Amino acid sequence: MIWIEILTAVALLQYIYFGALVGNARDKYGVSAPAITGHEMFERYYRVQMNTLELLIVFLPALWLAARYWSPVAMATLGTVYVVGRFVYLKSYTQDPASRSLGYGLSFGPAVLLLLAGLTGSVLAAIKSA
Repeated sequence: MIWIEILTAVALLQYIYFGALVGNARDKYGVSAPAITGHEMFERYYRVQMNTLELLIVFLPALWLAARYWSPVAMATLGTVYVVGRFVYLKSYTQDPASRSLGYGLSFGPAVLLLLAGLTGSVLAAIKSA
């Protein structure tokens, strides 16, 4: 499970990094807290952070649940695609929000697959123990 633990820490560090980018964008584009609007580039960085948070609450429990029933190395590999997808999402969304689809797919897809793997493993375990 060491790879799951490492990937969990990486995903959380990525989220913290995205938060730091939002803070930098606040300063650079003159958007004072608590405002969340005011400059398009600030809003792009803010949306990347918020979208990452929205997916993170699915991704992390799904990662751990899937790794309980399936190969932790395989689940961590799938989870790595999520982390890479978030960086692709950051780059594409801040350049042109209309181009965010690839990054979103590379992060949403693994999160859903991990959730389905965890659910499948749980159901199979329940059937086996019945």
